[in-house]
Amino acid sequence: MLSYPAAIPLSNRTLTRLAKLIRAHRAHRRSRWRRLSPGQQALLVLAHLRNGDTYARLAVGFAIGTATAWRYVREAVDLVAALADDVHTAALKASRLAYVVLDGTLIPIDRLADDAPYYSGKHHRHGVNVQFLADPVGRLVWASPALPGAVHDLNAARRTGLIDALTGAGIRVFADRGYQGAGGVIRTPFKRHRYRPRLSRHQKAVNRSHARIRAIGERAAATLKAWKVLDRLRCCPRRATAIVQAIVVLQTFEADRYSR
Repeated sequence: MLSYPAAIPLSNRTLTRLAKLIRAHRAHRRSRWRRLSPGQQALLVLAHLRNGDTYARLAVGFAIGTATAWRYVREAVDLVAALADDVHTAALKASRLAYVVLDGTLIPIDRLADDAPYYSGKHHRHGVNVQFLADPVGRLVWASPALPGAVHDLNAARRTGLIDALTGAGIRVFADRGYQGAGGVIRTPFKRHRYRPRLSRHQKAVNRSHARIRAIGERAAATLKAWKVLDRLRCCPRRATAIVQAIVVLQTFEADRYSR
């Protein structure tokens, strides 16, 4: 078996905060002994989420069993995901911003070909639909619970209560054409209809300005996808929500080091 040193593109601050959570959890449960210390478990979890290392590789690298690696990751993910904001808290935080960008992304999963609820006709692959909010500079603000990939973005935003929460908070929200008809505070570009006149010069100018603003949201999508475990989830789709929410919290830990 060959081995080599590897790096995780995260700060020590994120590792320290995750290790602190794990240590407090162990103290609460009165765990007497573990194969790995809280710091080592935190490092294992970050290697899995950020670098996408498999349980088998982690087991060899940390000299533990594969089942133990799986259990450590699941424990930490659930622990961190519990800190994620709900939709109303996210809307309250977003209300302090000038505006937010709403968009959705598909996270690929391993599914059988006949598993229709998770098949996205738009992307022609199986996955889960995750709605997210980005601030005016493209930072990830919040991500919704994962829904089957067959759910349209507009329906996904409605089912998670995101549109109602944003409208209730009176936030300016920019979204693409997929959210037309959402109503409330959701602003979408003009769309030319088949039996209507072409868009006017003013409408085209508005669409260009809208596209420049909405493009900023792609940075948040890239931030989310930088966690390599989301390249393709190899777990039950029901675990996708906890994984995504844990990643959002960890990304918040990582972003905090730039605000001090």
